[in-house]
Amino acid sequence: MAEHALKIGLVGPLPPPSGGMANQTEQLALLLSGEGCTVDLIQVNAPYRPAWAGRIKGVRALARMLPYIATLWRSAGRVDLIHVMANSGWSWHLFAAPAIWIGALRGCPVVVNYRGGEAGTFLAKSLASVRPSLQRASALVVPSGFLESVFGQHGIGTIVVPNIINLERFNSDRAPAETLDAPRLLVARNLEPIYDNGTALRAFALVLARHPGARLVVAGSGPQRAELEQLVTDLGMGHAVSFTGRVDNAGMAALYRDADIMLNPSTVDNMPNSVLEALASGAVVVSTNVGGVPFLVDHDKTALLVPPRDPQAMADAVLRVTDEPGLAARLRDSGLRYVQQYAWAGVKPRLMAVYRSVLKPGTPKMATNP
Repeated sequence: MAEHALKIGLVGPLPPPSGGMANQTEQLALLLSGEGCTVDLIQVNAPYRPAWAGRIKGVRALARMLPYIATLWRSAGRVDLIHVMANSGWSWHLFAAPAIWIGALRGCPVVVNYRGGEAGTFLAKSLASVRPSLQRASALVVPSGFLESVFGQHGIGTIVVPNIINLERFNSDRAPAETLDAPRLLVARNLEPIYDNGTALRAFALVLARHPGARLVVAGSGPQRAELEQLVTDLGMGHAVSFTGRVDNAGMAALYRDADIMLNPSTVDNMPNSVLEALASGAVVVSTNVGGVPFLVDHDKTALLVPPRDPQAMADAVLRVTDEPGLAARLRDSGLRYVQQYAWAGVKPRLMAVYRSVLKPGTPKMATNP
């Protein structure tokens, strides 16, 4: 048991919509509470109050920021440390930076958990404004060797603490198909330009020409849905492609388990949870080799990696999986073994070590059970 129930102010978004950072924030809050910590959850995407304020540009920024700052200030006065889920761009300036400065003003250590896949571009443009805040953070945590390298290029030290995958929810409970003559494919990214779902659809058209029984599920929401649905119509694939819209965590787990192959067509990425969740669910992953993905999986060992914006290369990789049962079985088994390291039991000691390192002298330490 803990000598002291550590009090943690956890800053980040919550579902809906479901997404990597929102899901990680929600999951971490539950896991820390399960360890005996008191979690003061500070939601950066809380509903507007009053609701009409969210419909008026300019007013909505104030309607969200003022309660957020007030909540941060109160929380910093009663917790042992603040853990901030941080991202690039406006999210950094509106949410992460204020949390760091308020923590500094109130003498509360702040652990910044930076997760933005566009970190390289963001730091190149905004380092002068970002560095003063980072210098006041007690620790900078990143989930991948990719981001460790990006920050290292600017002389900024980081600590790698991987994302957490719920292996109770995301798991493989069915035997793999003996043949993949009618493969079931899944895309699990939001329908936004950086995720380039159009490439996945064009790749699927090539797969469908070889395997008429193939089916593709596009799970996610976003501004490109109508455009992508039109592309499906133009490619004559309406009978083989379905769009689910927004899906919660339980629904996503079911979709992963039902998929033979998961496509990740992203053009920008850090450490996509969707890749890890797919591996944990027994799906073979075909992904673009962008950003942190090559740090996350090994080509031809735990996944197949292809260049971005190349439908032919993605289709060829899928057809390798369907045509080579031995390859499909090897990738599946390797992925299932590899993803075990992202369970809470493996991540918890690393995160708790960071917490202990930033606590002020005299703060009762938390005992961490292995």
